[in-house]
Parts: sequence; structure tokens; C-alpha cells
Amino acid sequence: MMDKVILAGFGGQGVMFLGKLLAYAGMGSDLELCWIPSYGPEMRGGTANCSVILSDEEIHSPVIDKADGAIVLNKPAYEKFSSRIKPGGVLIVNSSLAKIENPRTDIKIVEIPATEIANELGNSSIANMVCLGALIPSLNLVDLPKIEKAIKKLTSKRPETFDSNLNAINKGIEFVK
Repeated sequence: MMDKVILAGFGGQGVMFLGKLLAYAGMGSDLELCWIPSYGPEMRGGTANCSVILSDEEIHSPVIDKADGAIVLNKPAYEKFSSRIKPGGVLIVNSSLAKIENPRTDIKIVEIPATEIANELGNSSIANMVCLGALIPSLNLVDLPKIEKAIKKLTSKRPETFDSNLNAINKGIEFVK
């Protein structure tokens, strides 16, 4: 079994953190994994994307031609990566920053107002976590308990951020139910 995921947005939106979080969740579950980051020319405000492959067997190629799922946090990311989801896959779109025109009908598209939800929670920088929550039910190898464990590890230097991240993920899960 394998989960191939693409994550994309502007620098500063937490794209790389999402990738690391999925990778840590995979490592904590003894899965094979591949995490490949890609940055644009600027550290903040430029484009950023990464791909994560989680598998219960050996991964033969780190390249994702067609992903099982993706999170796109803005319109340029949607335009670039929506075609890279395999038929039957899922695309999570931060509808606060990306309005979809001519959506694909062969994939499940979840338009979630992640930035608004994050603002309601008091922290606009956790919109990425809201989107992750919307993606978790579509993943085969990673679930909420594994994500929680990974968040604890990644936020160990700032434990006060654990609850806000977890609350944001739960809001995303609730949204797709």
C-alpha cells in the first residue's frame, strides 16, 4: 500500500512543515518514505512544494507522476498541481486563496476555507493544518494518532503550539465529515 502526496503553496504557508509532519508520521509507523522539498527563489512569498511518498514496502522511485492526494494552499499551486492527481484521487484546496474554475470531475475536490477557519482559531498560520485535517481521512497509511505523535515530536521546542495545531487538524477533519 502506498500514499503519494503533493503539498504546495507560497513560502511561509507551512508547506515544508506539512511534508515533514507526514514524513515523521511515516517514520513513527515504520513505513518506507520519501520526502522531497522544492523551494522557489524567495524564502517567504516564493513558491514552495514538496512531495511525500509513504509505503509499507520499498519505494522504487521518488518521483510522483500522479499523486493519490494533494493540498494546494493558493491559486498558483492549484493551477500547477491539480493535473497531477490521479483519477479517483483527492485534492484539498484552500478556498480562501484559490477559487476553482473548470474543476476536474474525475477526482474528489474538497474546497475548504482554511484561512478563515484558522483565523477563527486565532492563528492564520495554521491554515496548512486545517487542510491536513481534510486530507487525513483519504490517506491509507497515516491516521490522526500517528499525526499527533509526529506533531509532538516536531513541536517539542515549542510545546504551546501542539494544541493549536491539533485543533486546526480536527477542524479540517470535521469539515469533510
